[in-house]
Amino acid sequence: MESNPVIVESVGEGAYQARVHAQGPSFMVDEPVDLGGTGSGPTPYDLLSGALGACTNITVRLYAQRKRWPLTHVQVSVAHRRDPATGRDIFERTLYIEGDLDEKQRARLLEIAEHCPVERTLHDGSNITTRMVTEVRKVHPGKPCDETHPKAVDEACREVDPTATA
Repeated sequence: MESNPVIVESVGEGAYQARVHAQGPSFMVDEPVDLGGTGSGPTPYDLLSGALGACTNITVRLYAQRKRWPLTHVQVSVAHRRDPATGRDIFERTLYIEGDLDEKQRARLLEIAEHCPVERTLHDGSNITTRMVTEVRKVHPGKPCDETHPKAVDEACREVDPTATA
């Protein structure tokens, strides 16, 4: 079964405002006012940082759930910057976890965080193809846009620990 694409389209308000149609409700993406946007939503790099943080959060929670560990809360913070000397993007991720966990469990959760699928995509790179079409794609609300992430999170957990199965 093929997933729907995420569709991003201009909405005619402000210079850069766009609406993202993904799984669930649509939302705005924009640039800050001082860069000519309206500040009505996250920037594209905010979304990229959010994707890394969300994937990390989900992967850590899934692993702990499978191990039946008493993890009660996970917070992931991701800061993005570009190294002026090399031009490479740097994502600084911090992980906060709560629960009655021992140091070995905490170390394992830190390890599993470093195997989340979005991190791998950012670290390994991706192939991107672009083509021009003559018609807009229709938005199909409710149909999942990405069906690869759940399987990738499962594989990341099992790769670090083959006993971490559903």
